[in-house]
Amino acid sequence: MCPLELAVRSADRPAPIIHASSVAFVTRSESAAQESRLTPRGAATRRRIIDAAAELMYVKGVNSTTLDEVRAASGTSKSQLYNHFADKEQLVRAVVLLRAEQVLQREQAALERIRSFNGLVRWRDALVQRNALQKGAYGCVLGSMAGEVSDQDEVARVALAQTFAEWEKLIEAGLRRMQDARILAADADPRRLATGLMAALQGGYLLAQAAHDVEPMEIALDMALDHVRMFVVN
Repeated sequence: MCPLELAVRSADRPAPIIHASSVAFVTRSESAAQESRLTPRGAATRRRIIDAAAELMYVKGVNSTTLDEVRAASGTSKSQLYNHFADKEQLVRAVVLLRAEQVLQREQAALERIRSFNGLVRWRDALVQRNALQKGAYGCVLGSMAGEVSDQDEVARVALAQTFAEWEKLIEAGLRRMQDARILAADADPRRLATGLMAALQGGYLLAQAAHDVEPMEIALDMALDHVRMFVVN
């Protein structure tokens, strides 16, 4: 399934209705509660496991990464790993939370400064340059996970969907600031433009991953920005 297709399908039973905001809140609060009960050494071990799993799952994929590989990469024993995570599903959810926090922190820092079309272009350039360092390989850290877990874990799927929504709102907020400054036309719809930019970004990540070349990502983002440019007031 494409990373943007986040709907869950089940042949055995209908998927339960889970509100994204509730899942994100519960996941984050549970993680914070777990860490608060740990000693500094235990918290460091838990974070080392999550960091190792995040890197392996990004490079190898979620399904191809085994707990034995995570244990070896993190330098932990089997008992240490299972003391923090009862199974792989729990570890995957922790990785989703880590990646969500990392991406949103990075994107907030970049997008909260946008007040002009040139600001959007600089945001685009930073994303492309970062992806070019690995020649497009591996894709978006969130999108690649979404493509694997969305049909397997409803909690992880909804947490990822919520993260994409928050990311999109950051883009929308930048477009609204442009509109408030009368840089963007009054009849422009920042929400729809933000969705278009996000779709171009994720589609671009996917095509660049398949090609091991960032050019498809550049083209997709440039075409989406050309559409936004149509609403820029000269």
